[in-house]
Amino acid sequence: MNALVDTLGPPKPDAQPEETAASATPNEVIRARILVVDDQPANLQIVGSILGNLGHEIVPALDGPTALKRMAARLPDLILLDLILPGMDGCEVCRRLKANPEWSDVPIIFLSAADDKDLIVRALDAGGVDYITKPFNHAELISRVRTQLALKVARDRLRQIAEDKDELIGILTHDLKNSLGGMSMSAELLCDRVARLNDERLVKLADNIRRTSVQSLTYLKEYLANAAADHVFVPKPAVVSLADAAAAVVRQYQEMARRKELEIRTELPPGDSTVRADASALGQVLDNLLSNAVKFSPPGKRIFVSVRPAPGHVESAIRDEGPGFTAEDRTRMFRRYGRLSARPTGGEPSTGLGLSIVRKLVLAMDGEVICESSPGQGATFTIRLPRASSEGL
Repeated sequence: MNALVDTLGPPKPDAQPEETAASATPNEVIRARILVVDDQPANLQIVGSILGNLGHEIVPALDGPTALKRMAARLPDLILLDLILPGMDGCEVCRRLKANPEWSDVPIIFLSAADDKDLIVRALDAGGVDYITKPFNHAELISRVRTQLALKVARDRLRQIAEDKDELIGILTHDLKNSLGGMSMSAELLCDRVARLNDERLVKLADNIRRTSVQSLTYLKEYLANAAADHVFVPKPAVVSLADAAAAVVRQYQEMARRKELEIRTELPPGDSTVRADASALGQVLDNLLSNAVKFSPPGKRIFVSVRPAPGHVESAIRDEGPGFTAEDRTRMFRRYGRLSARPTGGEPSTGLGLSIVRKLVLAMDGEVICESSPGQGATFTIRLPRASSEGL
């Protein structure tokens, strides 16, 4: 076996490297490390000869346990795995490889001596991406290996691009959010001071700074919230009082409602209204819904916030007396960036992300969100979440 390892291990110095269409440039090459698992040394020799001449490093293994040891020593770029192996068969080896998060992305091509469709289906179900029948056809072996390596290169590059994008956006948005938050606070103070000067031009300029900074900050916050919801959101369930959460959000919007001459009325039960939910996500859901109600309600109208326990769940309803939704609105209200017919009544920013975020978060917490509305009759958004007791978690 040592002689076999020495023969197949390093690529030959004069080997012609393989080119791939997935490369960044036409002349870029792949020199892959390929683990070949087969209990027949002759087959290892054949595969090593064919692929080694293309510049690949071939790592042989005669059985499953040896293959797992080779994986632990150094990760290959591709695995060629025989279906029929002594002791641990190829399907079991594949399942063990896929069960390890560090190994699961390595593509596996199965090698099969028999063209048994049922066996091949089992192999693919176990996690294989392709199969090659024996005896090997040189052109077929090279083509299938080249295809899987090109796909792996493309996946790796897309993953790296996504990671780089997320890191860059994270840095930019963190800095921008801090800067815009400071700008918005300064603009609020500036508006209060300028109002005392009775200079209409200065008042307009200061108000424009305030509105644009608030609008930019709102867009940024909702973009970040949507990006976080797009990633697999894993709620951290806890016992949360839905009535307390609703009351906290109402307090945040009382001043904004007062400025728009709106009245917020609440109906919150004194008894148990605990739900099983992620506290942060629940606060964001209620915040988005009440923000929309304030944003789209004309001056002089009322907003009703209620919480009602029911068998198996607790629900919170936020009802406004705004313009309501058309039938067309209702088909797209939960889509990202879905602009609806209604417009904010006080020049507030609207990104079209709020309701999309609400739906994602509520569904992730095993709840449901319901909208009841008619044009000109206002809208009621109701969220229902599973009931929970302090003993239940």
